[in-house]
Amino acid sequence: MASSELERERDYVHSLYSRLDELLEDARVRLDAVRRENAGGTHQNRSERDAFARIYEDRVAQLRQVDERLAFGRLTLADAPAGAEHHYIGRIGLRDDDQRPLLLDWRVPQARAFYQATAATPLGARARRHLQSAGRDVIRIDDEIFDRDLLDDASDSLQGEAALLATVTAQRTGRMVDIVATIQAEQDAIIRSELAGALVVQGGPGTGKTAVALHRAAYLLYSHRERLSSNGVLIVGPSPSFLQYIEQVLPSLGETGVVLASLGQLFPGEEATDEDAPEVAELKGSLEMVDLLKRAVRSRQIVPREAQVIDVNGERLTIQPSVIHSAMQRAWETRKPHNVARVTFNKAALSSLTRLLADQLRSHGNTIEDSDLGWLREDLRTSYDVRVLLNTAWLPLTPQKFIRDLYARPAWLAELTPTWSEQRRALLFRGRDADFTVSDIALLDEAAELLGEVDLAADARKAERKQQRKRDIANAEQAIRNMRVEGLVDARSLAEGFEAQVYRGTTAEQAAADREWTYGHIVVDEAQELSPLQWRVLVRRNPLKSFTIVGDVAQASAAAGTTSWSGALDPHLGRSWRLEELTVNYRTPAQVSEVAEEVARAHGLDITRSRAVREGEWPVFVTLGQPVEAAVVSAIREDRTRGSGAVAVIATGEVRGRLTAALSREFGSEVGVGAVGLTRAIAVLTPQESKGLEFDTVIVAEPQSIVDEHSRGASALYVAMTRATQRLYVVADSDLPVGMPRP
Repeated sequence: MASSELERERDYVHSLYSRLDELLEDARVRLDAVRRENAGGTHQNRSERDAFARIYEDRVAQLRQVDERLAFGRLTLADAPAGAEHHYIGRIGLRDDDQRPLLLDWRVPQARAFYQATAATPLGARARRHLQSAGRDVIRIDDEIFDRDLLDDASDSLQGEAALLATVTAQRTGRMVDIVATIQAEQDAIIRSELAGALVVQGGPGTGKTAVALHRAAYLLYSHRERLSSNGVLIVGPSPSFLQYIEQVLPSLGETGVVLASLGQLFPGEEATDEDAPEVAELKGSLEMVDLLKRAVRSRQIVPREAQVIDVNGERLTIQPSVIHSAMQRAWETRKPHNVARVTFNKAALSSLTRLLADQLRSHGNTIEDSDLGWLREDLRTSYDVRVLLNTAWLPLTPQKFIRDLYARPAWLAELTPTWSEQRRALLFRGRDADFTVSDIALLDEAAELLGEVDLAADARKAERKQQRKRDIANAEQAIRNMRVEGLVDARSLAEGFEAQVYRGTTAEQAAADREWTYGHIVVDEAQELSPLQWRVLVRRNPLKSFTIVGDVAQASAAAGTTSWSGALDPHLGRSWRLEELTVNYRTPAQVSEVAEEVARAHGLDITRSRAVREGEWPVFVTLGQPVEAAVVSAIREDRTRGSGAVAVIATGEVRGRLTAALSREFGSEVGVGAVGLTRAIAVLTPQESKGLEFDTVIVAEPQSIVDEHSRGASALYVAMTRATQRLYVVADSDLPVGMPRP
């Protein structure tokens, strides 16, 4: 590599960092100045001060977060003025003091050619250069040439290998490799697809589905900031280990208004990590549970079978069942959720009881005027007997208690499911103190939708917050007009910092605390794993049905998941979704992908065929007939003679437990288990925990047990085999699945 060319790029990138440091210091100085301002004067003065403080705080946070790999590419343009032929591409845009561009944000239209240009369609570019960095230093440059004349004109300064291969052969560290600089044309077209509607991205292992999803989220936040900044973007992953894996990618692109959640974190106040047995998860995730919950709610609205006698300050009053039924009818007519409609029920019942009490007192010779009815109603409202009567008929319920009662009361469940078998009902039975599972989260959300808010004071506070938000925005708009900064400051962003209400927290904090929060866009990764009930939760979170849905139906391993996008989405989205496919495998060596696809086809999986972009250096290593613990230890030792990097040992059931113990004895603290093990040299994972992840070396232990022990075992094995970016080992004691090569 020509050292002068490398030094030239290094010097330019150093100048970009100098500019970044200047902007960061300027933002800090401005923030300090705003904080020192006198908070006196009008509410408007305080609002403006706090709003600008919030803006500078966000700017400081953004500039700090883009420090790593600030610039990653350069475009050489045709027909550009001398000295302006190079456009540098990076995480954010930078300008000098004269507002001349120094660095283009990767999401602006001028950067499009960096992702989409080819030799056949150069889009005005003569060449594309990838900058590989360590810290703030450029350590390597890689060039791709579109204009043949450059090969002669600048042959001494054109260097390197395509950055794509450098990225996919780089060692994995347990965090997702940032591949902004290696997004190819088919990926870029999907990333920049329109916001409206639901986009489904189907692709086999290694085709960059997750990278596309994350970069699309960043692109949409940039391009549709006004719509998405206040509502945010929700990214849903299949497991906590997956979220840990990707959590640094979006912040590194300068986007912090993103909420990351696993399927077990979609109900405020609950976080579930335990999985149900496959047959239980399939039942809990079915749409049949929606009707069951509706019947269960209605069954908690109970009309007495016979007349009830209550005592009100010594006056005994007989209440016929028809009185309670009539009050319930009034509540049902509102079509509101259980706890909300209960307010109408109580009001109607108290009105009827007040009339009955007044009539009875009059029959005893008492004079009751209309002005006395209020006192009688208050006597009834505070009467112990009346509270018992009304609560017995229509008790307020929380989703947690409601679901726990449903599981723990076999007789009640039997009343609700007369056509079910005892074996089917037994799938739901458990004690009241059992922890909620991932599948229960969607049921809790469904129950909350049917029950409504219990705390009426909270309802009032929420309504007040919405009204205050409107007032804040109106104040912000007036402040912008007074300060003559129209077009420079957004009223909604300005309103975020107003003191008119208590600090609301970040978008993530607000969304986590509010089940009724609606997002501007939702990204769903490994979407083939979602149950029908989990899709209902997500559609409630996004009434506009603006989704990016990525996955591979051939990799569906969850019992409640899907093997058909139409079957999964049509009941919730109708036909308002469109399909794009990724066909190039960037991650998996051809030797590994060919074996994995052969095993998948042998088990009847309808896989998406892909083209691997590279041949690996090693075949698939298969060991048969040795004790699995010793064979895995031997494979790890042999692998370390072939290369270095992150190793995943993927197994299931008791095999996973035995291997964890054996590897811990042999390698000590180098071994980690599950999500927390991703930072260790050797991670022991189940196929489900490995979904969406990638490792230099993968060792699949006892693959037949994976096929046998999972409801969709062939898909789980296909997932496990395709996590490798370099080397794949298959270790079995005595049996190999159909389609697997023999040693």
